[in-house]
Amino acid sequence: MKGKDARSPEWEPSAGDIGLMSAEGLCFIAQIVLCVFFFDFLRLNWLMYLGGAMLAFAVVLAWRSRVAFEAKGEARKEESWLRTTKVVDTDIYALVRHPMYLSFFLTSLALVLFSQHWLNAVLGAVVMGLFYNDMRREDKIDVARFGDDYVRYMERVPRMNFVLGAVRLLRRSRQGGAPPARR
Repeated sequence: MKGKDARSPEWEPSAGDIGLMSAEGLCFIAQIVLCVFFFDFLRLNWLMYLGGAMLAFAVVLAWRSRVAFEAKGEARKEESWLRTTKVVDTDIYALVRHPMYLSFFLTSLALVLFSQHWLNAVLGAVVMGLFYNDMRREDKIDVARFGDDYVRYMERVPRMNFVLGAVRLLRRSRQGGAPPARR
């Protein structure tokens, strides 16, 4: 059934979904290949260091995402840790709604900084645009899946703006915390 939750066994991606996901994967692989052939193309070491820091941050984001999902998502033991049964809004998910996608986004940007080649920058822009589209689609799926709990979560936590998420979290902690979402 099209339009159902992407994590349910009944969900089938549309032809458009398959096309976008395929383009995303191919462009990301092309970025990696270009990074191998054009590594440090402009010889700007500061971009290499920035890319390294960004990649390290992306790895930490992805790791914290998985830890939070496994700890708080209440997935059934026989199912994947991605099949959460409740909105995870603690740990890294208190700062950004889609830290996994943000880590992919930052990895793509790090590849651009490592290669320093214009073609990788073009592919990076395409990949990052597709990842952003994935985040938007995931929000729609999660609103359908979790309802008002997820809508309230969306109001509190930005999609991918880590700085804004930190500012909002600090404000909430100074105000005694946000009221807990109903489960």
